[in-house]
Amino acid sequence: MREVLVRNFARNLSKMPLKFAANISMMFQELADLDKRYEEARKHGFKAVECTFPYHVPLDQLVEAKKTSGLEQVLLNAFPGDLSAGDRGLSALPGRQQEFRDKLELSIDYAKALNCPRMHIMAGLKPEASEEVYLENIKYAAERLQKEGILALIEPVNSKLTLPDYFLDTCPQALTYIKKIDHPNLKLQLDLFHLQIMSGNLTSMIKEYLPYTGHIQLAQVPDRHEPNSPGEINFPYVFKVLEEADYKGWIGLEYNPKGSTVESLSWMSEMGYKTSTC
Repeated sequence: MREVLVRNFARNLSKMPLKFAANISMMFQELADLDKRYEEARKHGFKAVECTFPYHVPLDQLVEAKKTSGLEQVLLNAFPGDLSAGDRGLSALPGRQQEFRDKLELSIDYAKALNCPRMHIMAGLKPEASEEVYLENIKYAAERLQKEGILALIEPVNSKLTLPDYFLDTCPQALTYIKKIDHPNLKLQLDLFHLQIMSGNLTSMIKEYLPYTGHIQLAQVPDRHEPNSPGEINFPYVFKVLEEADYKGWIGLEYNPKGSTVESLSWMSEMGYKTSTC
């Protein structure tokens, strides 16, 4: 019995605890300015952040805010096009290939200045989206980002609740493209919110897709709130699945707090985590 306990203890020590990054585009919106949210995240124990579209903020402001906070920037999205005109990514849109490449350079400027090692490249919307254009652009992005030491990520976004016309909406579709492009600098961004909506069966899906995954995000389904809000996903169980799979990457908290951001962090202590270890 003693030998079994010792082995189990050693095995547990060998596993890294799950690491959580605050998504400061969705969390800490009590502060209007994105750059101010770095310090707010630090004050509440986070060591890392991610954000969606930082391009409306002067780069020097973001760099200074990140430097002052001491936080790690683990992810940002590539420039998505004109959001006010309905763009949700450029990589699958015919006739805009040069714009995609030009804006990718802007995205690289932000990522390098923030020392961010991952970039999510959004696809765009149907019916304009083209698979041929998408494959060409994602391959280009994977190669271009590799030269800068930045991992290219593609993320299926559910078409049932969030973006009905999004081109890339399922994990099987994303995995098919990853295998077809076959580039070492291209990985899956696995968002458990979208995965649950489109397929469910999270245990099997996580185990299947984890070898291809470069980043994970989460939110409760269906309202996209914090993990302990009412919803479909049993997060204590899901976290156990990820721990047993020895997932060592970051998990982005891409949720809209049901109340205040600070109140929304109660799930961490409830589920055995501390913000000081995020």
